[in-house]
Amino acid sequence: MSNGTATDTTISAPAASRKGALAALKGLLPFLRPYRRQFLFAGIALLVAAGATLAIPYAFKQMIDHGFGAASINRGGAASAASVNTTFLALFGVAAILAVATAARYYTVSWLGERVTADIRSAVYRHVVEQSPEFFETTRTGEVLSRLTTDTTLIQAVVGTSISLALRNTLLFVGGLAMLFVTSAKLTSIILGLLVLVVVPIVLFGRRVRKLSRDSQDRIADASAMAGEILNAMPTVQAFTHEHIEAQRFGASVEGAFATAMRRIRARAVLTMLAIALVFGAIVFVLWLGAHAVLEGTMTGGDLGQFILYASIVSGAIGALSEVMGEAQRAAGATERLLELLAVQSDIRNPAHPTLLPARTAGGAALHLANVQFSYPSRPETAALDRVTLDVKPGETVAVVGPSGAGKTTLFQLLLRFYDPQAGNIRLDGVDIRDLDLHVLRDAIGIVPQDTVIFSANALENIRYGRSDATDAEVIAAAKLAAAHEFIERLPEGYQSYLGERGVRLSGGQRQRIAIARALLKNPPLLLLDEATSALDAESERLVQRALEAAMVGRTTLIIAHRLATVQRADRIIVMEDGRIVETGTHASLVALGGIYANLAALQFHNVHVVH
Repeated sequence: MSNGTATDTTISAPAASRKGALAALKGLLPFLRPYRRQFLFAGIALLVAAGATLAIPYAFKQMIDHGFGAASINRGGAASAASVNTTFLALFGVAAILAVATAARYYTVSWLGERVTADIRSAVYRHVVEQSPEFFETTRTGEVLSRLTTDTTLIQAVVGTSISLALRNTLLFVGGLAMLFVTSAKLTSIILGLLVLVVVPIVLFGRRVRKLSRDSQDRIADASAMAGEILNAMPTVQAFTHEHIEAQRFGASVEGAFATAMRRIRARAVLTMLAIALVFGAIVFVLWLGAHAVLEGTMTGGDLGQFILYASIVSGAIGALSEVMGEAQRAAGATERLLELLAVQSDIRNPAHPTLLPARTAGGAALHLANVQFSYPSRPETAALDRVTLDVKPGETVAVVGPSGAGKTTLFQLLLRFYDPQAGNIRLDGVDIRDLDLHVLRDAIGIVPQDTVIFSANALENIRYGRSDATDAEVIAAAKLAAAHEFIERLPEGYQSYLGERGVRLSGGQRQRIAIARALLKNPPLLLLDEATSALDAESERLVQRALEAAMVGRTTLIIAHRLATVQRADRIIVMEDGRIVETGTHASLVALGGIYANLAALQFHNVHVVH
């Protein structure tokens, strides 16, 4: 559903899942391609730095053989000063080139790491916020946050450091190996034969490290998901005095993540030990042979010195590559997790060729539901809506009542196209909502949900969330209409006052009036009120009810309410039970009917005979 990089990455995700080892890192290619120029510059700097590093042993050979070698011949100890000076000047020049090239490489690859990581985080977040509610039924928010933070940090380390180190040490390995052959083909052939025996156990053990890396990231994500869930429900946790229990649960989860991490660390430590011990053991053995060659006169002291330095470079490169391999394997696991997230495709998508809504009329929107059948994906055997048919005329106010679980909120979710029905269709102003662009559809609908969402911004921006281009004057007008202006003005900084995370600085009624103001600012042709006055005290309810009645003029309104006092003046009331519309009429006609609505009214008003 995401475009650009996210789409490309989605395509590569299945392949990454099938292929093990480092193949998952191929999924990063779409994020790397836009920065070819920077990678080219980093590659040039890398080649120059590697070349300078490989030139240093040769400079030392020249120094030993042509500088100090001459001194040993001259019994007076007068070495060729010019030769020594030239050698050391050249050595300093090589070091200067190495310093500049290394700095350029470090800066460029670090920039690439930060830039690519930012792109990945944006792509993942953009993809996640476009998912339908079905996605969030099965995916915990904490897990998504873990992937956005911990996993992308691992990828940053690979792109910003590990790839560069891998290429650098590969060049040093190949170049050092070539120079070893130039220096002594016999000793190099022996050392290569030994290295083949060394590499096999390292590769086999590396597979175990990769699996443990993935397991470690999964355990961290589980702990993050648990922490996010509990922190978002702290009032409930504290009200039931479950702080100690939840702390123990989280502690157990953290200990599980720690145990998995320690298994990974132990495996990596053993891998590193094997690589260093076996590689250096092979090199020391070969150097012992070289020392004897010098004693026998078949090699010069400079040749042996050069061989030692190149052997150090090659062994250091192998050791560094084993370290980088461990980091790359961790990043491969993280990349797989991110690609799995990017591979998720929402069932709710924009049509290829969206239909335009007719021009808005003064009377509001017309709504038509025809034989709508719907079950939630997590409960496919239970019909949340069962063959619902409903016609709402432009400008009509329809109240939807019924017991909990009757399907009232589900109806609103289908109107907003959070889900698509399995059968039947919904039309807005004569257009099937599946043929509308999602933004066009949702821009035409304003909703005041039962669970009010307040962002940790100021009051002005919280209301402006209803229409981002609204002026301050329009925001204040909507607040006045929703009876929110007075309490906002009494806040320490008025409309500039921050409302705290999830609106913790406001009462339930105040949060609901902010939500009503947000919906009114949007000024949609279709207004959905889901228990819009349920959290208000009597005085606030009276004020908001008056405001809502004014706001309903010129638009179509659907109201969900358990408090029947708020729906008595609706043009029509529909009563739902078990996902079906079982009664329709006005308050008076439904009371006279003596059915479900009459029973609900009797319970609330105590003056209507309950029908058994």
